[in-house]
Amino acid sequence: MSAVQIRDLLQDGRLPRLEARMLVERVWQRSRAWLLAHDDEPAEPALCAAYEALAQRRLAGEPMAYVLGEREFMGHVFAVSPAVLIPRPDTETLVEAALAFLAGRPAARVLDLGTGSGAIAISIALACPQAEVTATDLSADALAVARANAGRLGASLTLAQGSWFEALAPGQKYDLIVSNPPYIHGDDHHLSQGDLRFEPPGALSDGADGLSALAEIAAQAPRWLAPGGALWCEHGWDQAGAVRALLQASGLKNVESRRDLGGIERISGGFL
Repeated sequence: MSAVQIRDLLQDGRLPRLEARMLVERVWQRSRAWLLAHDDEPAEPALCAAYEALAQRRLAGEPMAYVLGEREFMGHVFAVSPAVLIPRPDTETLVEAALAFLAGRPAARVLDLGTGSGAIAISIALACPQAEVTATDLSADALAVARANAGRLGASLTLAQGSWFEALAPGQKYDLIVSNPPYIHGDDHHLSQGDLRFEPPGALSDGADGLSALAEIAAQAPRWLAPGGALWCEHGWDQAGAVRALLQASGLKNVESRRDLGGIERISGGFL
């Protein structure tokens, strides 16, 4: 047995205590209550080594979501890896708009473009089990993560690989299209800071003004929307006006933006 106690790992000061506790919970597979009651117990060498491996990843700056391999979103726990973006609370605004539109439309056909971990599509499918949900992504690795999440959470959806609408069979029509595409400006200094350093670059930015994917989706969406259908997209904090203009130029009506919990215009949408 090691001379190191569980308490020593929780209090060694290298990581914030909350993060240290989360790592200990993961390695020991024990609840917080158990750890509080047993923090004076010796830490087995193998478990201590496993904790240290995770701690080193976090100390190197890797996001906690990747270190732990999961992130909560819309009340569900999603597996994540560096192949996909980490789901964020701001994106729940997009799901909430989708669910509001789907109220009274139980058998709607829903399309999620650039699904990543599947957090958006799966959350919609779980909340609206009668809906027919399709999710696309260019990345096979991302689709593998989404497929695993759907299976573990019991969500029914169809996955298709390809760039935006190119993943779909011609002639399909959807009642609702949603997307959280890459929208960060290529020159944004945040791309080289914090968690963004570790997330897939192609899912964060188009390498230009951040509007190219949004423009493509807006321009093509009317061909894929059923009459009365809606398109909602997430975008950057300063892009709402530009995205509304793109939606209006594509012929969508009643275009509007909605704010996230921080009061920022986070999503914009319109109706066919």
